[in-house]
Amino acid sequence: MHTGAGSESLATRAADAFRAFRDGDASGMSTLVDEVTPLLWAVARQQGVDRQSAEDVVQNAWLKLVEHAASIADPQSVLKWLITTTKRDAWSRSARARREEPSAHEDVRDLEPDERSPSPEAAFLDAEEHSVVWGHFARLPERCRVLLRAVAFAERPDYAHVAEALGMPVGSIGPTRGRCLAKLRASLTADPRWELST
Repeated sequence: MHTGAGSESLATRAADAFRAFRDGDASGMSTLVDEVTPLLWAVARQQGVDRQSAEDVVQNAWLKLVEHAASIADPQSVLKWLITTTKRDAWSRSARARREEPSAHEDVRDLEPDERSPSPEAAFLDAEEHSVVWGHFARLPERCRVLLRAVAFAERPDYAHVAEALGMPVGSIGPTRGRCLAKLRASLTADPRWELST
């Protein structure tokens, strides 16, 4: 989908970083983690785990990769391996949590980024704005929430792997993302609190 130097797919960038790591370049793993973690986070959250569990799942995926690095024959398959490992672990945790706490619901505050503000006044205004945004985000259909999480944090999201991870046709990622953002924009525009905070 992307062309030109520096615009390789996420799978290719992941493979290059993993190959460098296996060849003894420790920075390869750092690059791999930076490139792939946002997608793994979205995959984990899609399975219904909370924020803390998603962090654990993603961390475990990286630990398992280090443990099994030698068994991955083709570096080009490392992204798929990470997605599959994350999905299985998150699904297992989510199923276990549902058995233990059948009435537990996702808290929208789990989705909010940590706030750092220079003053109490700025902190209040930022919190109000984020509260409005995340409140409307939480009311989007689940498919929209999952997709927007998956593509929001990647500089050049690899739609083929995002599609595979989320179980969506690759050709629908862009149009669906556009429709989801339009829904969020329309919802925010209709909220008088948003006008006050912008």
